Amino acid sequence: MSRHRRIDPALVSKAQTVVAQARDMRELRAAQAVLLPAVAGTTLEQTAKVLGVGRATVARLQVAFRQREHGPRSPEKSRSWGGRRRALLTQAEEKGFLASWEERAKAGELVVLSSLRTALAEQVGHGVAPSVLYRLVARNGWRKVAPDTRHPKTDGVAQQEWKKKRFRKCWQPS
Repeated sequence: MSRHRRIDPALVSKAQTVVAQARDMRELRAAQAVLLPAVAGTTLEQTAKVLGVGRATVARLQVAFRQREHGPRSPEKSRSWGGRRRALLTQAEEKGFLASWEERAKAGELVVLSSLRTALAEQVGHGVAPSVLYRLVARNGWRKVAPDTRHPKTDGVAQQEWKKKRFRKCWQPS
């Protein structure tokens, strides 16, 4: 069983004041993330369930509340969540990579994703999964252009006439 976290009584009283005077949901949740484990003795999982957030978010809320009240512990900039941590290329590099292929496509040439994938693997320096390429082209506003199911010069009337003149195969009892 995990040990219960000791929370500073001054921080608890400050959290109680914030809960009473909270102006928005973010302040309220951060203060509750501190209060529930301190007063009710709940774990991070139980606190997360009550607040309707994930377990990791409760810990982040507690850290954010402490930093807001006591100032940041480290002089470095606070860590930001989200973003493109595992991106192969920056957004500008992606646009530059697709620019030459876009010129070919506008000239009427078919852009096949297998050749695009090979070129991307060469630029990055290692193999890439097909899903990486599909997400890349979708992220940059590309779409699959498929040929029409009917020829533009199709004559429906001529087709119906041909069907009428055709030899009908009828099964007759012998």
